[in-house]
Amino acid sequence: MSGSEKINLFGLDKAALEKLFVASGEQKFRAAQLMKWVYHQFQTDFSQFTNFSKSHRVRLAEKFVIQPPEIVARQESTDGTIKWLLRMGEGNAIETVFIPEGKRGTLCVSSQVGCSLNCTFCATGAQGFNRHLSTAEIIGQVWLAARELGHSTTNRRLTNVVMMGMGEPLANYDNVLPALNIMRDDFGFGLANKRVTVSTSGLVPQIDQLNRDADVSLAVSLHAPNDALRNTLVPLNKKYPIAPLLAACKRFVEGKRKARITFEYTLIDGVNDRPEHARALVKLLSHVPCKINLIPFNPFPGNPFRRSRPEAIERFYAICAASPIVTTIRKTRGDDIAAACGQLAGEFIDRTRRSLTIRKRQQTVAESAESQSSLSRELPA
Repeated sequence: MSGSEKINLFGLDKAALEKLFVASGEQKFRAAQLMKWVYHQFQTDFSQFTNFSKSHRVRLAEKFVIQPPEIVARQESTDGTIKWLLRMGEGNAIETVFIPEGKRGTLCVSSQVGCSLNCTFCATGAQGFNRHLSTAEIIGQVWLAARELGHSTTNRRLTNVVMMGMGEPLANYDNVLPALNIMRDDFGFGLANKRVTVSTSGLVPQIDQLNRDADVSLAVSLHAPNDALRNTLVPLNKKYPIAPLLAACKRFVEGKRKARITFEYTLIDGVNDRPEHARALVKLLSHVPCKINLIPFNPFPGNPFRRSRPEAIERFYAICAASPIVTTIRKTRGDDIAAACGQLAGEFIDRTRRSLTIRKRQQTVAESAESQSSLSRELPA
């Protein structure tokens, strides 16, 4: 990759850039000037930084690059959703998705090449894991999408960024945190704190750390109302069960006016979509400031699970909506280009060989669900 031995300035937030300039004998305000060129003007050529001296521009070009990822492919859904496949080197590629809806434009950003967890209903997890993305590779996704969409300070096509793409963001904490800073910095993308969301499967220590380091929104991939079921769907639950996870969520919103945790719950036919699951979910979350986002399962090749039937989804929603908890059903977007929630897979080399284990676990859970569904149909109403 051209310039690979130079430092990619996409990887440095404002504080890091200020230290960089001070260390080289320049003033701190140079950091803000550089960020304006990069994030407001989408300029990557140092020679165009006209408020820097010519000699300074030459020195910058000798040591640094401003290098976005390479677009391998672009697909656009019939509903306007756009998915980019981005090259990450060494035979790897990740996916980034833009979801437009009215005046709202949400970018779903990846944090890992693959995923280090092994949730049974997720296409990314089924592929295994290769490596963490750098801060530059994370911010490069946002920059590239913003440029492609014609985003500007006066035409804000990107209004929200969600760390819900490929990977577990909090498992890559040291690279994700500076990226969150750039997203929210006025000299970066200038997003409001509440419009930047980090989604996690439940890494409790990192949730507490994020609470100390960044004022952003938090979404938790819950998907089950009890530990026994969640252990099969989200194996991380064996290390961080529901009780300590919810305690961390309460700490995250404590003292924050109107703050709520979003609990994501993927509805899988016969697995976690029965009325007793809904009632247990409402009871479980009754003491946590939150909202529930129900997500109809999005199928992907090789996975034995099925999306819950429409009547099961509506019944589950009705039970949750009857409680004081705000409940929504996520509209499926981009499923015709495999860009919907849980479908992102990219192209990468699995270094963990975990994918074979995940497929076996998927089949076991699916067979158990089918058995329970058959039994419930045979029982009297």
